[in-house]
Formats: sequence, C-alpha cells, structure tokens
Amino acid sequence: MNTTQNHEGRPGRRAVVVAAGAVSVTAVLAACGNQKDSDGADVVKPAADGSKDGGGAALARTDDIPEGGGKIFADQGVVVTQPKAGEFKAFSSKCTHQGCAVSGVADGTIDCPCHGSRFDASTGAVKHGPATEPLPAMTITVSDGTITLAP
Repeated sequence: MNTTQNHEGRPGRRAVVVAAGAVSVTAVLAACGNQKDSDGADVVKPAADGSKDGGGAALARTDDIPEGGGKIFADQGVVVTQPKAGEFKAFSSKCTHQGCAVSGVADGTIDCPCHGSRFDASTGAVKHGPATEPLPAMTITVSDGTITLAP
C-alpha cells in the first residue's frame, strides 16, 4: 500500500498534513514580499542562492548613508558607513564581544548597546572595549548610486 493513500485509495493523513504545510509555507513567503527598512525604503533580500541578477543584494542608495555616519541593515547583518564623502565601508553588524547587534553609527564610531564597545567607522577597529577584535569587513560595491552587498 502507498503510504500517501489510505486503504480506500484516498489521500492519507500524512499526505494531507504535508500538503497543508506546503500551503502554509507558501502563504508565509508571499506575506514576506516587499519589506521596508526603518526609513521606509524597500529592503531587497538575496535569493536563496545568495545572488540577485548575478550580483549581491542591493542595500541602499548612496544618498541614504549620511557622510560621517552610517546605516545598519539588520536583516542582512551589515552596517554601511560613509567615513568621508564618497567613501563607503561595510562591516558585520554583530559585535565581536558577545554577538549583540550594533545599534548606531555616530561621531565616527559604530556602537554596541550591550556592553559599550565602539568600533572605528572607517576600519572596524576597536576604539573602546570590552571587545578586543575588530568588526569583520564585508564586501560591497557602489555603482550608479547603489550600494550592493557582495554574494
């Protein structure tokens, strides 16, 4: 007997549960469509294979990143800074002390709210502990005013 059918040839309980689960997953994925960041801009997530049209995920327009400041993209785990006009840097948004998410970029530092660690917005180097390791750099490209996270 086929395990997806009962003894009367109709779909069995397992087949019905699997089908219901597939419908639920599809509904959830559809609901997660166009998400917005804290500024109301569309957040583009990478495809399942980490790519988008052969490249990475578009994070923001260059005008979205303040000069001397930065912006955190929590869903992608990255913080993008613009230490000086036209220079963009990207780092992991996960503090190297205990893994908290950094919360802001101000006065040339990327700040962690959990224990007060601060990292240089230009290099990711530790400016103030307790963290002892720099934020890992991430690869971005800037083209036609768009900042894209490398796959």
